[in-house]
Amino acid sequence: MASKAPPRIFSPARRIAARRRAIGLQQRPDAPRYLHEDMVEDIVERLSFLRFEPKRALVVGDWTGELARALQGQGVEVTEAEPAEGFDEESPYPFEGFDLIASLGTLDTVNDLPGALVHIRKALAPGGMMIASFLSIGSLPVLRDVMLAADGDRPAARIHPMIDVRAGGQLLQRTLFADPVIDHRPLRVGFRSLARLVGDIRAQAAGAVLADAAPALGKAGLARAQESFAAAGEDGRTVETFEIITLSGWKK
Repeated sequence: MASKAPPRIFSPARRIAARRRAIGLQQRPDAPRYLHEDMVEDIVERLSFLRFEPKRALVVGDWTGELARALQGQGVEVTEAEPAEGFDEESPYPFEGFDLIASLGTLDTVNDLPGALVHIRKALAPGGMMIASFLSIGSLPVLRDVMLAADGDRPAARIHPMIDVRAGGQLLQRTLFADPVIDHRPLRVGFRSLARLVGDIRAQAAGAVLADAAPALGKAGLARAQESFAAAGEDGRTVETFEIITLSGWKK
């Protein structure tokens, strides 16, 4: 019997376009990179704490190149892959035998997350480790409230659904990763305006890429959103939260 196709929540075309736009915006000298910087720092610290020294690593989704450079500085042979350049995380990988596969900020927008994790596991060498970091449930609470206020009585889906720690643990067990570890941490950032928050989200490919795009806000809706955002802050500054979840496990 054929397996049931996963629900189509995200648009692959919009996802690729969003990542390409972000990569272009990252060329600016003042581009925000704090989400990736946090993920890279966390992965490097994890490897150091575990005293794990991979020989071959695959890094997916890190357009900053910082993780690859950090690993190469330790003598690791690194392959980099980017969804915006055609790398399909929902298909079998064209290479395998990695001691480490690290995915940064990509798995929250695949339609078949269990399948993507299975492909990661298959591409690992025996004894290899997977570390995947991405935004999770609890992210962007202020923006969610702002969008609800802007839409009024007819709210639209403007922020995509995200997984939590419990779901992450179930996914790792389902995809047969050994010794799974799931944790999350908040990253709080202050913004002077709603436009700056939205700009940072776009520049880091953290926006919604839903298959069914929400309608435009319009001038009145945008005005309500800006007013609600300002009211959520103090002294002209509103703090937003990005909740980063990290899944890790081993291929025995």
